[in-house]
Amino acid sequence: MRLGPIAVLALFIGAAPARAQDADRAAVLATVQKVFDAMRTRDTSLLSVAFDTSARLVGVRTRDGASTITLTTASQFGAAIVRAPAGDVWNERIFEPEVRIDGDVAQVWAYYTFHRNKEFSHCGVDAFMLRRLGAQWKITQLSDSRRTTGCTHTEPPG
Repeated sequence: MRLGPIAVLALFIGAAPARAQDADRAAVLATVQKVFDAMRTRDTSLLSVAFDTSARLVGVRTRDGASTITLTTASQFGAAIVRAPAGDVWNERIFEPEVRIDGDVAQVWAYYTFHRNKEFSHCGVDAFMLRRLGAQWKITQLSDSRRTTGCTHTEPPG
């Protein structure tokens, strides 16, 4: 099969936005990964690189059919990481993240598991909202659900 010049041009024009979208997707996921790396290593400076100064965290914990909501600033979250007992490793992993990007706004939705040291603690969904600030993506909000039942990935991180 032979493509005409217009068909070839259309292929190249269509490929450019896809490559840009792939690069943005990788950059968005790298920003999200900084949060997990900061949690695991207690690196509050890395945490501050990932979050926008106005960021907030919204936790929704469900127990016995009742939900409790906690609101936390990024700096309060960093302080909680530092206050964890010496030797504690907080290890959170996401699975099959869904990334949506429109210009300078992005969203990541992913199932996650949380292990404290090697012990499974809970699972849920992380929902990140990000904005592009110059060449960097910053998290403006992180909402997560937390549960201990119905968790599909409970193995310790490798």
